[in-house]
Amino acid sequence: MRLLRLLLCALALALPAAAAMAQDLTMMPVTIEGRTVRLATKIYKPAGDGPFPTLIFHHGSTGNGRNTAIFDRFFDPTPLVQWFVQRGWVVALPSRRGRGGSEGYYDEGFHIPREQGYSCEPSLSVPGAERALRDIDAASEAILALPYVDRSRIVVGGQSRGGILSVAWAGRHPDKARAVINFVGGWMGTACSTASTINGQIFAKGTAYRGEMLWLYGEGDPYYPLSHSRANFAAFQSGGGKGSFHELQPPQGRDGHSVLFFPNLWTDLVGAYLRNQGLPLQP
Repeated sequence: MRLLRLLLCALALALPAAAAMAQDLTMMPVTIEGRTVRLATKIYKPAGDGPFPTLIFHHGSTGNGRNTAIFDRFFDPTPLVQWFVQRGWVVALPSRRGRGGSEGYYDEGFHIPREQGYSCEPSLSVPGAERALRDIDAASEAILALPYVDRSRIVVGGQSRGGILSVAWAGRHPDKARAVINFVGGWMGTACSTASTINGQIFAKGTAYRGEMLWLYGEGDPYYPLSHSRANFAAFQSGGGKGSFHELQPPQGRDGHSVLFFPNLWTDLVGAYLRNQGLPLQP
């Protein structure tokens, strides 16, 4: 009974803190390709006025791209958000056009006809990534303009498609991010025979980034087996990219694509990486 009371007290103390860090979902107006659209963006921040170090974190795909009901789901990785906010960071989660409640048309490399989902054809798939990067360009500028964001302490990261986009975006803007964290990144899974070609082309965009990146991948990933991801990283390095590649073992019953949601797997790696980039964490 005493243990139960202690657990209830701890829960009561934790709930207000978690609720206090959540901000309302914002429809952030940006200009992309000459048109104004509003991108659904959730911002989490610690108490205070800042400016705070900030993580801009990007979402992935919708599986095979054929289930349109998934398009409207907002990507909100609570374990990652809590980890950073509790250490004094802002976390910004922008959704690209047509995803997670954002305005605009979702068009990141689909087949023709579209109902067949994401295309394995590089001439369709790679331009889809370029379109996503234009969304990230616009969203990032809007986030960096927020008064509580410290533009000198920006980290970009993402999950799956968001991971590879973060690598590519950092290469396009090598002076904007102090660090890059890629969780299980890739654009097309190995069910496509062209996956190595497509992923290699997009990862190569990140080689212009001057700093070290952190690549985190999981054993048993159904989309990006470790052998495929190791080859992507080796090609990235041979093209001049810098970083470290780490293989994580997910909990029993979970596949490697889900390692983002288990901070115990990556806490030490992420903490050490950020400190090495001159980005200390609050205890």
